[in-house]
Amino acid sequence: MNKAQNTYFNTQVNTANPGELTLLLYSGCVKFLRLALKGLKDGNFEEKSTYLAKATNIIDELLVTLDMKYEISHSLSSLYLYIKELIIKADVRSQEEPLLESINLMKELRDTWNEALKLVKS
Repeated sequence: MNKAQNTYFNTQVNTANPGELTLLLYSGCVKFLRLALKGLKDGNFEEKSTYLAKATNIIDELLVTLDMKYEISHSLSSLYLYIKELIIKADVRSQEEPLLESINLMKELRDTWNEALKLVKS
């Protein structure tokens, strides 16, 4: 990431509300999962593992920020843990299928969250 991109990203994170931060986490996770898939397809296993670790770190962050007094948090926790299992399987077995499933699930979460933010703003 060049300096201008880094500055833009830092500004985005520092000025975002909690809902927007969650959207940034979802988007970042999708990005890293796609890059891991590219690494897997290219046979670059170091790149694959690096990006899968970054995606896993984001999921860990999403897990620790859940407020478990809400029922939806329990459902999200189960989903996040399932996605982590898929990522581990993709990493250990170098398989595309679990990685593709994790990408689709994270994209669905991201898109749903984005729609929810739009509804809240209107």
